[in-house]
Formats: sequence, structure tokens, C-alpha cells
Amino acid sequence: MDTILTTIADALKLFFSFKAYVILPAFMLILALVARMRPADAILSTVRIGAGFAGVFIVFSFFVTQISPAIREIIRIRGIDFPVVDVGWPPLAAITWSTTLAPLVIVFVMLINMVMLFTRTTKTLYIDLWNYWHFALVGALLQSIGAHWLLALSASILIAIYTIKTAEWSAPYVKRETGLEGVAISPISVSGFLPYAVTLNRLIDAVPVLRSLSWNPSKSRSESNGKTRTVDILQEPMIIGIIVGILLSMAAGYDLKTTLETAVNIAAVMFLLPRCGALIAEGMGAVAQAFKKLIEGRFTSLTGLSIAMDSGVIMTNYSVIATGLVMIPISLIIAFIIPGNRTIPLGDLPNLLSVMSVITLIMGGNVIRSIIAGIPIVASFMIFASKLAPLFTSQAKAAGMELGLAGQEITAFTDGGNQLRFWFFYLFQGNIIAIAVIPVVLAMLFFSWKTHRRISAEQGTA
Repeated sequence: MDTILTTIADALKLFFSFKAYVILPAFMLILALVARMRPADAILSTVRIGAGFAGVFIVFSFFVTQISPAIREIIRIRGIDFPVVDVGWPPLAAITWSTTLAPLVIVFVMLINMVMLFTRTTKTLYIDLWNYWHFALVGALLQSIGAHWLLALSASILIAIYTIKTAEWSAPYVKRETGLEGVAISPISVSGFLPYAVTLNRLIDAVPVLRSLSWNPSKSRSESNGKTRTVDILQEPMIIGIIVGILLSMAAGYDLKTTLETAVNIAAVMFLLPRCGALIAEGMGAVAQAFKKLIEGRFTSLTGLSIAMDSGVIMTNYSVIATGLVMIPISLIIAFIIPGNRTIPLGDLPNLLSVMSVITLIMGGNVIRSIIAGIPIVASFMIFASKLAPLFTSQAKAAGMELGLAGQEITAFTDGGNQLRFWFFYLFQGNIIAIAVIPVVLAMLFFSWKTHRRISAEQGTA
């Protein structure tokens, strides 16, 4: 049995060594052909998906090259030592796919999703195969500390069920804010924050001063019908990119030439991301609707389906882009002042645009509310990512990874510090504090479910 699992794990490791913008289009092409799309339309849609995701990766990579030197210079100027290196999410995914648990997680989660669909306990088809690693990681971490494989598998399955449901509940917000119908957002690192965001949004509504604060670039953009107006200049992500670039450059002590170059480059990133997102949305939307039509036609009980996809599909929303960008300097400030933090956001820093996306949609595109929600998230990211750094480092070494960081611990700012995974990790160890949090999580889930039912009824999709 162990030999079979090891062989499958090796095959998966090879398969997932390809970039997401290769794997995902290939998988979507298969779905498109199964859904009986015209071959030409299927190919064109999947090429759009691949090109869009490749564009996002290229833009993010370029973004890192622009902000990394500034951040390192800020650290040098302040003379602060952060012993844990934020290497981003890829090593965590590699650690996960190298384990024998990963193939079991894929099979069980697919089966459970099918069971949930046919028992009407969900309306979401979770086809985002690449992001299954988010489920398997918590099980891999539990196994690394000696937990029985059944316990580790149970943790991965439970966090998958949680994600399938929160992804399902994201669909009405995606429709309301972007116009995409039948689309849900998949990763736990994004949709997993839905209960928190829904609850906090309601609490803000109850506070007279806070509820009146609003900054919504997406709404302003749609109201102006694409026409640039002076009053809207600060609602434009490119202008926000310029401002953030200038602030980072000033903090790093850059000269005028480097400051202006950095500012314009970050503005370019903010211009290009929505364009890449539009490609993804166009391709994904066509395939999703065709597959949705096929399923609903074959199985009449499965109506009102949504297809869970990566957050890249909603990178067309200007409020999403603005929120993620503004959270970057805020995160750096928090990193310098929060007690217990041992890392500086770097490799995973651009991931904030994705992490904050569903939260921003839930907040109705209000960037101010989204930032209020984002500050506690970012602070806890750092604390949890720092705490788990020794475990991530040891697992990276066990997987034979050479990161060129001898003698230093590694982590990932957002995915390494993900609050839900951190909670599940300790919950399945019987930690008393983690157990005590269960009623709070259940209360937020119940409130989110009620809110989802109300919004779906208003949209006629209940």
C-alpha cells in the first residue's frame, strides 16, 4: 500500500511541477470538450485562461522585483533583524505534493464533492484541482508531528468541506460585484475568510461613524462609464500604484530617478492585472457555463450550480485591486511593530490582492471596510507564520528542497500563516484553546449561511 501511495505521490509531484497556468487550462480544456463545446471555442477559451493566468504570474513576479529591493533597504535602514524568510507559497505546495497523503486527499475530496452535490448539501462543483494542495497541507503538517494518517486525512477532508461551503456562499457576492453568474471562488486562503467578512460587515453596519465611511473605486468606475473625471483620480488603481510606489521608495531612501521608475512600474502592475483577470474571466466563464449546462441537463435535480474557480477570475474588479495594493504598505508597518513577529512580508506579499478579494466583494467594494477587515488578518498572518516556521523549514528539508537559505528558517506570509489551517492544525491535536473557538466559528458560519440565503433569494438563485 505504501509503495502504491508513494508511486502516486511521485506522479502527482511531477504533474504539479508544471505551472498552474499549464495545468489549469489543460484541465479546463478537458471539461470544455466533455461539455460538448465546439473544439475551436474550447481551445480559444482555454488559451485565454492560460494566457490570463500566465499574465498574472508574470505581473506578480515583476511586482516582487519592484518591491523586494525597497523592502530590503527599509529593513537595512531600520537595522531590524527578521530571522524568518518569507519565501512565498510555492515551497508549501511542493511540500504538500511530495507527501503520500496528497493522492488520498484528491480522491476523497472529489468523491465528497460529488456526494454533497447529489445530496444537495452544496451547489458548488469544486474543479480547482491545483488548489487542492491547500486541503492536503494541514494533513501533511499533522503527519509531520506524528499524527496517524487517518487523523491527518480527516483534518484535510473537514477543511475541504468547509471550503466547498464557503466557496458556494461566495457566488452571490461575485455575481453582485462583477456580474459573473454561476462562479464561486475556490481557495481556502480566499473564500475561507467569508464567515469572518460577512460577520464583520454586519458589525460595521451597526457602528454609526464607521458605516458611513466609503471608498469604492469599482462603483465610481462603473458610474463614470469609463470616462476619467478629476474627482475620481484617487479611485484609479494606477494612481494608487503611483502613491504606494512613491511611499515605499521614500521609506527606502531612493533617489528621484529610482523613485519615479518604481512608482510607474507599480502603476503598470495595477493596470495590467485587471486585463489579465478579464482574459481569465472570459475563458473561465464560457467553459463554466457550458459545463454547468451539461450537468444541469443530465441531472435535473442539480440546478443553480456554481463552479469554484481561482480568485484570478475576479481580478477585473478595481476595488479588489485597490484593497490589495493599499494593504501592502499597511502590512509592512504592522510587521515592524507587532510583538511576536519574526518575518517581514516579501515572497507572499503580492498574494494580498488575492487574499483580500472575496472580503472586498462582501464589503460591497468598499475599500475602507475591507482594510478594517484586513488589518487583523495581516497581523495574525505574521504571528502564525512565524510560529510555524520551524515546521515548514524541517518539512522543506525533508522534501529535499534547496532554497539557498542555509541556517535560516522559512515561512510563507499568507499561506503559512493562514488562520483556518493554523486552527485546524491545533484543533486536531486536541488543543483546548482551539476547541474553545469552535462555537465562535459555528456562529459565524450560521450567520453567513443565513445571509447567503437572503442574498440568493434577492437574486432569484435560492
